[in-house]
Amino acid sequence: MEFRTQVTIEKPPFLIEPCEEILFVGSCFADAIGQRFRDEAFPVTVNPFGVMYNPASILHTIERLAATVPAASPAGPRVAFLTLGTNHVYRLKSTGEIVDNCEKRPAALFEEEELSVEQCVDCLGQSITFLRKMNPAVHVVLTVSPIRYRKYGYHGSQLSKATLLLASSRCCSLCCNTVAATVPAASPAGSVSYFPAYELLLDELRDYRFYAPDMLHPSAQAVEYIWERLVDSYFSPAAKDFLSEWRPLKQALAHKPFNPDSPDYRTFHEQTLAKVAELQKKYPHLTL
Repeated sequence: MEFRTQVTIEKPPFLIEPCEEILFVGSCFADAIGQRFRDEAFPVTVNPFGVMYNPASILHTIERLAATVPAASPAGPRVAFLTLGTNHVYRLKSTGEIVDNCEKRPAALFEEEELSVEQCVDCLGQSITFLRKMNPAVHVVLTVSPIRYRKYGYHGSQLSKATLLLASSRCCSLCCNTVAATVPAASPAGSVSYFPAYELLLDELRDYRFYAPDMLHPSAQAVEYIWERLVDSYFSPAAKDFLSEWRPLKQALAHKPFNPDSPDYRTFHEQTLAKVAELQKKYPHLTL
């Protein structure tokens, strides 16, 4: 007998390699998964200008990043995760611009608006275009944050997520067709795929024990499960081997000794650092 539904994750068009640089932009769920990559010694960039909840604000971050990287530069990320939290945005009444942070200014200065599916697709499309200018071979992974928004009402929160899910699906379809039609066979081609973080929590875990005490955010256990499914689906065999090699060293580095000045601990620490140095020779991009 089956007592839960299991989400099927489609085979991605690329695989993450050991210790490669990855960009995360989006909601606080992007922060949580990005931190998980940091814990595994990946050199990641996570929300460099703060948490961005909606597609327009995600676009603003990527525009700012693109302005700092030369066109078609290998300095651009090969992998970028864009995590969508909501389609609600706030416009400054005096200028009409969408702001990324109200900076605790009076609410009367702003007007709330909901982006349509088409507007979300447009913002995501522009974001992907900027990422491709930084690195034509970039692989973009779209996700929808499973965090619910109580302030919209639970029905309103679901409508917001539905808009983002539709936009993600349409964007994946449009971008894949564009790449297939415009990139020569001999050229490096990026991709756009969807990772079902939202569905993993809502449809597979589906229990309040997998939520934080606020009953809105995923618990640490839920984030860990989503991480495991991500590793299983998106990591190359070499990246999985790296995790196995790194795990005992990570545990050793995190060890809190009762007596840090004891000869035994000093020997243990020196041996651990020597093993880390050896691993860094094998994986030069490993970050501590």
